Amino acid sequence: MSAKKSAQVRLGFKTGEHIVYPSHGVGRIVTIEEQEVAGFKLELFVISFEKDKMTLRVPVPKVASVGMRKLSEGPVVAKALDTLKGRARVKRTMWSRRAQEYEAKINSGDLIAISEVVRDLYRSDAQPEQSYSERQLYEAALDRMARELSAVQNITETESVKLIEQNLQKGPRRGVAKADEGDAVDADADLEAEEAA
Repeated sequence: MSAKKSAQVRLGFKTGEHIVYPSHGVGRIVTIEEQEVAGFKLELFVISFEKDKMTLRVPVPKVASVGMRKLSEGPVVAKALDTLKGRARVKRTMWSRRAQEYEAKINSGDLIAISEVVRDLYRSDAQPEQSYSERQLYEAALDRMARELSAVQNITETESVKLIEQNLQKGPRRGVAKADEGDAVDADADLEAEEAA
């Protein structure tokens, strides 16, 4: 009996536990199985990604090198949600370069890096429309973040998305676009008044 129990826990990961696999997001360890490959016995984590209808087998010794990790703890989740409230940091580089950086952050599996992508690519109704590729990256980051929050806080993904959007609304620029437009109109009116006088 103890042998069976030890077979279900490896490197601190156990069956039934949700984990984060950097390039695929949140999955659940279904089992830990043993397979023979090229004459060697190999232990594998069998991870199910239900939303993607995908199963992944990760060799136990490769867990660290692929970056598989446990779900984020409370303080990390709080920091990620706090990151959403910050000012967007958009570099003045070509879109292709920024898109690569965003993609790398999403695939890093780091919740805070993913929250930065969500924050930087978020557009409120008052802001200009996004390009197709911006929207795709935003939705990928939002989905990754929502899945992890959902698993950590034991809420639905829909509730998780609402929580993310509420935090995005608290950011500094959310109401700024309209105020700036209003100021610009007033400045033009003042300029016209001065020219007429």
